[in-house]
Amino acid sequence: MTSTLTIRKATVADLPVVMKLFDSARGIMRADGNMHQWTGGYPTEAIALHDIEQGHCHLCIGADGEVEGTFAFIPGPDPTYLHIYEGSWAETEQPYAVIHRLASSGRVHGVADACFDWAYSQVPNLRVDTHRDNRIMQRFLLSRGFVYCGILYLLNGDERLAYQKCAGWQAGQI
Repeated sequence: MTSTLTIRKATVADLPVVMKLFDSARGIMRADGNMHQWTGGYPTEAIALHDIEQGHCHLCIGADGEVEGTFAFIPGPDPTYLHIYEGSWAETEQPYAVIHRLASSGRVHGVADACFDWAYSQVPNLRVDTHRDNRIMQRFLLSRGFVYCGILYLLNGDERLAYQKCAGWQAGQI
């Protein structure tokens, strides 16, 4: 189904839609029992605007032209990813990119697939982190060939589970 979804960079005019997608994603998380991720107004409008202005915010567009998802695709290195605990990155030599703030409208299936497929086609070494309570994302990452690498801590001290997928190796190799 991902063939009917396309990716484009977000513009400042897309900011209201991005914020609605974040609200939708919060609702999906809460319905799955993830009560602790994306609290306190995170991600804020200022963060989304910064992502857009830096050219990192992308939109997933459905066949009908409606925006179905958003994500930040950011080339590494990411300062949060410099130190990993209780594990290690699977690949440390190749350049990598990070996916942050993935959000879906929840109206169509395949949004995460389309976003990750597009990102991997740009940089075939992806790193992702997610909240311990985000079982939806953890299952998705493992189903898509990502490997669990360890724990990292955000600048505010919050713990995240770290995953990586890189061309040239398979999950069973590490």
